[in-house]
This record gives sequence, C-alpha cells and structure tokens, in this order.
Amino acid sequence: MNKILTTIIITLLTFTLLSCSYEPIFKEKNYNFEIETITLTGEKDTNKIIKNRLNLIKKSNNNIKRKFDVTINSKKKRKIISKDSQGDPLKFDLILTVDYIVKEKNKLLLNRKIIKQYSYDNDTDKFKLEQKESIILENLSEQISTFMISSIINLNDS
Repeated sequence: MNKILTTIIITLLTFTLLSCSYEPIFKEKNYNFEIETITLTGEKDTNKIIKNRLNLIKKSNNNIKRKFDVTINSKKKRKIISKDSQGDPLKFDLILTVDYIVKEKNKLLLNRKIIKQYSYDNDTDKFKLEQKESIILENLSEQISTFMISSIINLNDS
C-alpha cells in the first residue's frame, strides 16, 4: 500500500511540475512595430532594467509596419518620512519618476510621466537596507517598464 501511494505522489508531482507553461509576457510575440532607438538619461539602474525589457520587443521581424524612437528620463528620490526621538530615520519613501517620449519619424506620439513609490522601514544593518532598496527599485522599474510597453502596444493598435 505504501509503495502505491509513493508512486501516485511521484507521478502527480512530475505532471504538476512538467505541465507548467510559464512564458514571459512580452517575449516571443510578433508585434507590428519595432523600437528603433532608446535614449536614456537619469538614474542608471532604473534605465538598465527598462532598457532590457524594451529590448525584448526591439528585435525586428520582416513585417514591421512602424518604427518608434523612445526617450527615457528617470529620477530616484529617497525621503525620510518618520524619525525616532533621537532623530534617526525610521521609515523611508522611495519615489521613482520616469518621463518617456515615444516618437515615430520625429513626430511626437506619446509624452508621459509615471511616478511609483514604495515606503519601507529602516534597518540597522546598512547592507540589508541597501539590498532592500535595490530590490524595491528593481520591482518599481519592472512595473514602469510593463506600463510603458503596454502603452506602446496600445499606441500601435490605434
């Protein structure tokens, strides 16, 4: 009886793990447009993440109808939002602002500003605090890049 139960559990686990069909949202899709140039200014870590995401759809295929140029300016600001009685920070607010412009043949199609923010507690270990901020920055940048790609896709649909 124990051997049969073990076999059933292993079989179910195998099917469950192998049947997952995870696929990134913006990868391996055929879009009717191409991002020809990406111009970046501002916060370099945010720009790197956004550029990597935009490069997923930058690759051209044969039926390209439209070519866009994207200009991105990003800013990161960390504010102290609360302090303890000695004046040491207790809580921070990380604000990420990205202005982006989409052009087609030097004609302005889209000019938007995205602001994302996240509040988090201070940590006595500065290394952990820096890692936490890095993860928060990466997550906010991913959210912004997803929004940007969606707006460009919607632009192309019109």
